[in-house]
Order: sequence, then C-alpha cells, then structure tokens
Amino acid sequence: MENDSPTMPKRTLIDILFILFLRLIAISCFWFGLQYWAMLVGYSLVGAGRFDLLSLPWKVAATSLAVLFPVASLGLWLTVSWGPVVWVLAAGGQILMYGLLPQTFGSNRLALVMHGAVALVYLVFRLALWLEKRRQRRKVSVDLP
Repeated sequence: MENDSPTMPKRTLIDILFILFLRLIAISCFWFGLQYWAMLVGYSLVGAGRFDLLSLPWKVAATSLAVLFPVASLGLWLTVSWGPVVWVLAAGGQILMYGLLPQTFGSNRLALVMHGAVALVYLVFRLALWLEKRRQRRKVSVDLP
C-alpha cells in the first residue's frame, strides 16, 4: 500500500528564514576563520601576527579560533545540531578574549555586540519555531480515506 501522505512536511516561512539566518552566520564564521588563519601564517598584519611571533595567550586563542570558526561554519551551513554549539564555543572564546581580558587581547566592542545580537536573534528564532511546532501539534488531523 502506498503512503498517501508526504514523508517530509513543507517548510514554513520561519523555517526558511531560520535556515537563511544560519547560513549567513556560517559565511561570517568562515570569514572569521580565514582571518585567523591569515594572521597565523603571516599573510595579514604585515606578518606581525605570525604564530611564532605571538605571545602564549594569543597562540592559544588564535589557533583555537582558527579551528573552531570554520567547523562552526560547516555545522551552521549544514543546519546540524552541533553547528550552533560550536559557534557558542567560538563566540564564547572571543567574548572571553575581548570582554574579560582586554588588557591581553585588546578591546573589540563590535565583536562583542555582534555575537550578542546573533545569540539574541537565534534565541528568538528558536522560540518562534517552538511556538509554531506547538501550534501545529494542537491541530486536529483526520486520517480518513
């Protein structure tokens, strides 16, 4: 007997906007990762940010973020559950760097504000998706032939 119902439900507008949001953040994470790699190999900052020239705190932070941001980018682009988790680790690293240790890493208020805004928009999307799923579960469906 063939199924008369589609196996995949149609995506809603909120779902589509959420995927677009995740992919936009994925592109920005990939850009951050490229910036850290360019700094570490001496391509940017006139070679002053090369790995062998950095202090120990910068070595740890820059190498960690050079790995975390591209991995977060992949997870966000594929819209898998671990993507936002890795993004939180990377963003948390930058928040620790620029927010709690500005004497070591300098101050970057724009990064702090942008990470906060992304987190807030993400939470709003998750709340909207939860409310939508809750509303759809309350709908009555009749499976009569």
